[in-house]
Amino acid sequence: MQTLTVQTQREKQVVDITPEIGRIIRQQGFKDGVCHIFVTHTTAALSTADLDPGTDLDMLDAFTTMIPALNYRHPHNPAHAPDHILATLVGPSVAVPVEGGRLVLGTWQRVVLFEFDGPRRRQIAVTLLPEQ
Repeated sequence: MQTLTVQTQREKQVVDITPEIGRIIRQQGFKDGVCHIFVTHTTAALSTADLDPGTDLDMLDAFTTMIPALNYRHPHNPAHAPDHILATLVGPSVAVPVEGGRLVLGTWQRVVLFEFDGPRRRQIAVTLLPEQ
């Protein structure tokens, strides 16, 4: 397993981590299998996305709008309970096939980190599982 550290810059942000994941695959000499990527935080998430200009903000606006303004009971800090909910809805991990040492992604697909409670240093575990 490899670890990737991402420093986010804003409270809510979408960060393209595709190049860093590709770099890890190349450094490990990994050819074929699955790359499993997992963020070890409860207010950040991972997915794939199209990152045409403005799409990141569209996604963040849509996600934020989905969460109602409630009287949250989170004992640590009720104000960021929606951030935990967003991270849970998007999910903490993504698995991407690897073929010939490259991520198998669609034309516009990127691997992205969703930051919901930044700026923060986020740790991402990258596990390369060889084809059997």
